[in-house]
Amino acid sequence: MTERGPWKTVSSREIYRDKWLALQIDDVIRPDGAPGIHSIVQLKPGITVLAMDVERNFYLAEEFHYGVGCWMLEGVNGGCDPNETPAQTAQRELREELGIVAGKWTELGVIQPITSSIVAPAHLYLAEDLTFVATAHEGTELIRCVKVSWDEAMRMAADGRIGHGVTLSLLLRIILHLR
Repeated sequence: MTERGPWKTVSSREIYRDKWLALQIDDVIRPDGAPGIHSIVQLKPGITVLAMDVERNFYLAEEFHYGVGCWMLEGVNGGCDPNETPAQTAQRELREELGIVAGKWTELGVIQPITSSIVAPAHLYLAEDLTFVATAHEGTELIRCVKVSWDEAMRMAADGRIGHGVTLSLLLRIILHLR
């Protein structure tokens, strides 16, 4: 038996694994002493990038996401390949998805966006000093690059047009970084 904070793990078993996620079920003793189970989804580490030009315009990705069944406006996102650092993933994804190469990168931390049962570390980056090149979308990606001003991005965050939680966290980190 191992302790995980106030919980005790009696046993753990992996139920499913693919290249993006793993699902494990733990038999536990809950903080109140009662037996129970707890499911944990482990996603591969990922990145979110917001590219910003010298006029403080942001370049967002508009993409249909199968899981939520709708188009989303967000920063560039991607999963880290096994031999890549998060910074390398951020550079690769920004180039592939929006056709942007950045000369200046600022790492703004790591967040866990859904903490109850999902482990999904997201590394946050601000990309600046931008050069535009050809995109290289994967077969699953139909992405449109959307340029918005700083003020419009803030309105979109406030009214829900930007609804991706990690992008919203990154916008806040950028505001605090640039103060």
